[in-house]
Amino acid sequence: MVKVEAVIVRERVETVIDAVEEETGHVGVTVVEAIGHGRERGVTHEYRGRTFESRFLPKALLTFVVEDALAERAVTAISAAACTGHESGDGLCWTSPVKHVIHHRTGERLG
Repeated sequence: MVKVEAVIVRERVETVIDAVEEETGHVGVTVVEAIGHGRERGVTHEYRGRTFESRFLPKALLTFVVEDALAERAVTAISAAACTGHESGDGLCWTSPVKHVIHHRTGERLG
């Protein structure tokens, strides 16, 4: 099994989840609200004549655990759906191998 994680802009969460479900049939996901920045280094706001810098931007961390055969399709779906068309700030996607997966309720081992 493979863990597929992606940091994306929050406005794209539903779009990305729908894309992964459509492409792979996978429906399980964990979503965590996060803040951070990449190359864009945050943004500058102006409010009532004052300039403020926000170093960290709101993001979402999505985690999917999928069968090995579905990992590449999930990454492709995430990358396509998370793209906003801006120069930077769309996020990243990466994979990690998963050794053991156990259902808490049943004790059943997967993968």
